[in-house]
Amino acid sequence: MNKNTKTVMLIAAFALLIVVAVIAYDSLSEKVAPQNNIDITQNEGEASQTEQGEETEKIEAPDFTVLDMDGNSVKLSDMIGKPIVLNFWASWCSPCKKEMPEFNEVYEEVGEDITFMMINLVDGQRETVEKGTKYVKDQGFTFPVYFDAEQEAASTYGIRSIPLTLFIDKDGYIITGAQGTIDAETLKKGIELIK
Repeated sequence: MNKNTKTVMLIAAFALLIVVAVIAYDSLSEKVAPQNNIDITQNEGEASQTEQGEETEKIEAPDFTVLDMDGNSVKLSDMIGKPIVLNFWASWCSPCKKEMPEFNEVYEEVGEDITFMMINLVDGQRETVEKGTKYVKDQGFTFPVYFDAEQEAASTYGIRSIPLTLFIDKDGYIITGAQGTIDAETLKKGIELIK
């Protein structure tokens, strides 16, 4: 086998490896990604049995640190003890802006019993703390807003698109989630799962 043939074979093998890796990544991403709609039959933070008899494990919500409106550091783990609605958004995101009035409405109804963590994904260019703060104030939203200024939360949760909402029970386990815009009714269904 001459040198050119070996080089061509190596390039072909490398290209095949890349294709296999991309297919595997896409396949795993679909299996791990949050649901588009909340399934009210989700387990409630307890280990459960699948149809095949396999036990599924609870998924503990990974911790992260963000900043509150006053610039103080706040950890997700500081909020454990009450059910948590964790929402990732940005002021430039049209689907986020569409759902936020409904989040505010539900927050005003149940905010004493449920912790809302509305995480503004700050990238320093398209989204800044100033832009996020101005948007929230201009809209008159009353829910608590936190800023992911170091992109720690986005990195920890592998955020690829927003809005994304996760429902975490009082013990810190992710019960279910919704990718994309959700309405007040869907938000309330998710909250019922974590009460």
